[in-house]
Amino acid sequence: MNPTQIIIDTDPGVDDALTILLALASPEIQIEALTTVHGNIGIEKTTRNALAMLEFANASHIPVARGCSLPLVSPLNKSGDIVHGASGIGKAVLPEPKSKPISQHAIDYLIERILAAPQEITLFTIGPMTNLALAIRKEPRIAEALKGLVIMGGAIRSGGNITPLAEFNIHADPHAVHIVFHSGIPITLIPLDVTYKCLLTTADVERLNRIDSPVARFVRDATAVYMDFYKKYEGFDGCPLHDPLTLATIIAPELLTLEEHYVDVDISGGISTGKTFADFMKVSKQPANIKVALDVRGRDFIELFIERMEKLA
Repeated sequence: MNPTQIIIDTDPGVDDALTILLALASPEIQIEALTTVHGNIGIEKTTRNALAMLEFANASHIPVARGCSLPLVSPLNKSGDIVHGASGIGKAVLPEPKSKPISQHAIDYLIERILAAPQEITLFTIGPMTNLALAIRKEPRIAEALKGLVIMGGAIRSGGNITPLAEFNIHADPHAVHIVFHSGIPITLIPLDVTYKCLLTTADVERLNRIDSPVARFVRDATAVYMDFYKKYEGFDGCPLHDPLTLATIIAPELLTLEEHYVDVDISGGISTGKTFADFMKVSKQPANIKVALDVRGRDFIELFIERMEKLA
C-alpha cells in the first residue's frame, strides 16, 4: 500500500504540533507540505512553529508555505495563548528554525500542488479554513482535484469551546467554512463530539517519558500549559487530542463511527455564529455533504498515539 499523500493546513498550536509528529511517525502517511494560517497564535508564530517542528523531527525537507494572517470577515481571535502558551507550544522550547517558508503564498501553493496531482492529495485543515476558502475562490477546479478533505472542527451535538455553541477553528473564520462546506469537496468532519473522548492524561505522558528522548520530553512540555488549562476551566485531568484525531481517518479508520449528513455553519451574526449543525431529521431536504464522526474508541486512539510516539522516540 502506498502511503496517503497529505498536506496539513495548520496553526501550531500544541495539538497541531502533536499532529505533525504523529503524521511523521505513521508509515501510512506521507506529508507533502505544511501550509500555515492565523488561528491559535497569529501567523508569525504559527509559521515559526511549523518550521521549528519539522526541524525538531528531522523533516526540514517538507516545504512550509505561509498563508493568511486574517480571517475573511470576522475579527482575528487573540485568545490562543491562554490555551497554548505564549509561544504556541506550551512550555516546550524549540530553537529558532534555520529553514524559511517557501516564497509562494499558501493559497497559490495549494492550488498548484493539488491541480498537479488530481485525486492524489488529501488536505487536512486543523486550523481556521481561510487558506482553503480563498484557494477555492481563486481556482474552483481544486474542489474536484482534491482526493478528500479532513477537518478538525465544529461541535454537532456537543457544546462549543470558544462560545457556548461554537468550536474554535470554525468560529475563527465561519465564512471560510461556509465556502468549504458548499464546495463539493468530499469532506470528513472531526468535531468536539469525538475529540473530547480522546484524552491524553498525565499518566500517559509519564508512561511515554519512561523513554529518555527529546520527543517524549516535547510531548510533556508542550502539553503542560494545555493540561493546566483543561484542569482549571473544564475540570478534567488530561487534554483532548483534537487535531491528531483527524489522522485516524487514515491510520485507524475503524476507531471512528461516521455518519453522512447535511452539515452547515451559522454565519448569521448572532449568538450562534460559527455553530456547525447536522440535519439529522432531513428537514432541509438537502443531500448529505459531509461524513461526520459522531463516536470514537477514544482510549484505543490514545494507545495508538502513545505507541507511535514511543517508536518515534
